[in-house]
Amino acid sequence: MPSPADLPGVNELLTHAVEALGGAERAGQVQMAEAVGRALRTGEHLAVQAGTGTGKSLAYLVPAIRHAIAKEKTVVVSTATIALQRQLVDRDLPRLAKALKKPLGREPSFAILKGRRNYLCLHRLDSGAPEEPEDPGLFDPFAVSRLGKEVGRLREWASDTETGDRDELVPGVSEQAWRQVSVSARECLGVGRCPIGTDCFAEQARAQAGRADVVVTNHALLAIDALQGYQVLPEHDLVIVDEAHELVDRVTSVATGELTAAAVAIAVRRCGKLIDADIADRLQEASEGLAMILEDLPAGRIDTLPKPLGGAVTVVRDAAQACLTALGSERKEDVDEATARRLARSQLEEVHDTAVRLLEAFDEDTAHQRDVVWLSSDRYGLGNRPPSLHVAPLSVAGLLRERVFGTSTTVLTSATLTLGGAFDTLARQWGLPPSQPKAEKVAGTATDKAPPADDDEVKWSGLDVGSPFDHRRNGILYVARHLPAPGRDGLQPSTLDEIAELIEAAGGRALGLFSSMRAAKQATEALRDRVKHPILCQGEDSTSLLVRKFAEDARTCLFGTLSLWQGVDVPGPSLQLVIVDRIPFPRPDDPVSSARQRAVEARGGNGFLTVAATHAALLLAQGTGRLHRSVADKGVVAVLDSRLATARYAGFLKASLPPFWPTTDPEVARAALRRLDAAAPA
Repeated sequence: MPSPADLPGVNELLTHAVEALGGAERAGQVQMAEAVGRALRTGEHLAVQAGTGTGKSLAYLVPAIRHAIAKEKTVVVSTATIALQRQLVDRDLPRLAKALKKPLGREPSFAILKGRRNYLCLHRLDSGAPEEPEDPGLFDPFAVSRLGKEVGRLREWASDTETGDRDELVPGVSEQAWRQVSVSARECLGVGRCPIGTDCFAEQARAQAGRADVVVTNHALLAIDALQGYQVLPEHDLVIVDEAHELVDRVTSVATGELTAAAVAIAVRRCGKLIDADIADRLQEASEGLAMILEDLPAGRIDTLPKPLGGAVTVVRDAAQACLTALGSERKEDVDEATARRLARSQLEEVHDTAVRLLEAFDEDTAHQRDVVWLSSDRYGLGNRPPSLHVAPLSVAGLLRERVFGTSTTVLTSATLTLGGAFDTLARQWGLPPSQPKAEKVAGTATDKAPPADDDEVKWSGLDVGSPFDHRRNGILYVARHLPAPGRDGLQPSTLDEIAELIEAAGGRALGLFSSMRAAKQATEALRDRVKHPILCQGEDSTSLLVRKFAEDARTCLFGTLSLWQGVDVPGPSLQLVIVDRIPFPRPDDPVSSARQRAVEARGGNGFLTVAATHAALLLAQGTGRLHRSVADKGVVAVLDSRLATARYAGFLKASLPPFWPTTDPEVARAALRRLDAAAPA
C-alpha cells in the first residue's frame, strides 16, 4: 500500500471514481470535494448546501475515504433516514470501494452500525417468556395471540439471519414483539457475562465497525454517543452529517425523557422477586398515585409544577431509589439471576433518572431554562394511550458544540441548509458561532465565513455549491394570493376548488402536501368524485407502496402529510405539480417549539422568526424540492396560502426556496400545467 504522501489528491481520486462509475463530474461536486478536503487539512468545520443531483455522496465519500486510509482512522457518516443508509451501504460504498482499490492500494472497507436495540439479542430470545405487555390493550386475547405469533416468527428468523438487524426482517413485527427479543445498552449483560456473548449480533456489528474505514450510522446513534458516558461509535476524527437539516430534531428526540405510570409498573414487576416486598410495594403505590394525578391534568406544556404532580413524581423518585438500593450492586450469581437483576436495574434507573430530571426542570437553582416539560394524552383518541410526562432539552446547541464539534472535524450537508439566504439560522441551532449576515453569491455559489475566532471558539465555514437544475426555467412558484388565509376549520371550499382546477390542468401528476392528516383526508374525500384522476391518500396503504403506485401511473395523485414532504423521490412526468395547502408552521401548542420561541423572546429576539418561521422554511424548502428530482423535470409548485405573498415574513420564506419563476396568476399556472400535460409521453 502506498504511503500517505504517495496517495493521489482528492481531485484526482474524484475524477478516477466518476470515470470508473460511468458518470460525469459536476462543478458543484468538485467544489464540495475540495472543500471537504480543505476542512480535513485545517480541522475547520464545514456546512455544504448541495442540491439534489449534485452528487454530494461521492463528493464527501472520496475525500473521507482518502483521509481514513492516509491516517488509518475511521470516518463516521451519519444519516437521518434508513433509505439513505441503505443507499450508501448497498449501492454507493460498494461501487466506490471497488473503483478506488487500485489508486489507494487496497479496497476501502465499510460497515453499518445501529443502536443495540436494533439487533436481535440471542440471550434474551433464549432466556425467558415475553414480559407482561405495557400496553393495556394487549391483554386482549387476540392481541396476545398476535404477539406470540410474532415472537415465534422471530425465533425462526434467528436461525437464518447473519446480522440480526431488525431492518432485514421483512415483513417486520410490532415494537412490542421486538422488545421481547432485544435489549438496550443498559439491559445488556456485557460480553464477559453473557453466555452467548461471542455470538452477539450487536457486538459483531461493533467489531466490524471498529475495523472499517467508513462507518455509516444514524443521527440517533450519533446523539447517543454524545449523550452517554460510554463510547458507542469507534474512535474517529471526522463526522459527516448528511441530511443535516434533521440533526437538531433527531438529537432532541433522543434527549427526551418520558415517565408513565405503566413504565413504573414494569419496574415493579422486574424487581418484585429480587427485593423485599414492602419496598417493591412502595413503588407500586407510587405508580398508582402517579396514574391518578396524570388522569386529572390537562395535556400541554407545564410551566409551573402543580403541587400534586410534584408530590407524585417525588414519591416515584424516592421509591425507585429505595428499590435500587435494595437491589444492591452486581455480584457473582447465575446467568438467569444476573439477567433479571440487570433488566430490573435498567428500568429502575430510567424511571428514577427521568423523575429527577422532571423535578430539576422546575428547580430555580438548577433549571436555567434547560428543559421543557409537558403532558401528552390520547385518552380520547383512537390509540387510547394513557397520559405520559415528557421532558426535553430547550436547546441541543451546547451539547452539539461540546460533544460533536468539540471532538471531531464535522462536515454537515443537505440540499436545504441556507434558510433566509444564509447558513446562520441552522448554525445557531447547531451551536456554531455567527457568520456573515448573508451568504455571498458568486457565480451560483455562496459562502459563509465565521469571523476571526478566539482559539477556544469553534471555527467553521459554509459553502453553497448550487444545483444542476435550472429552477427558474423549469419551475414555477405559484402563490394563490387571491385565496383567503387558512383557518382552523379545515380546507375552505375555495381552496378545494383551486386544487381541483390545478389537478385537471395537470392531468393528474400531482403530489399534495398537507399540513395535517385531517386536511389530506378532507381533500381526498372531497375531490375523488370531482376529478377524473385517481387520488391516493397516505394511510390507506404503506407509504412506500403508495409512492410506487403514484410513480408508476402518471395520472395518479398522491395526498399526504409530513413524511411525504421529505421522503418522495419521483422524477419524470408522474410528478409535475406539487400542491402545498398552507405554510407548515409548528402547531401553536407544540410544547418544545412554543417554549423555544418564548425563550428567544425573553432574550429580546424575534421568537416567531427564529423558531416558527425557521421550521416552516425548512419544511417548505424540502417540500418544494420534490418537484425537481432530475435535470429534465419541469412543473409547478402551487402554495395555496396567501400569506406567502402578503405577510411580512414572506421574504424570509421565499429566500429559503429554490429560485423558481414566481407568479400569483392562477391562469398562468394552469396554462403551464396544460402545456406540460400535452407534451408528456402517453
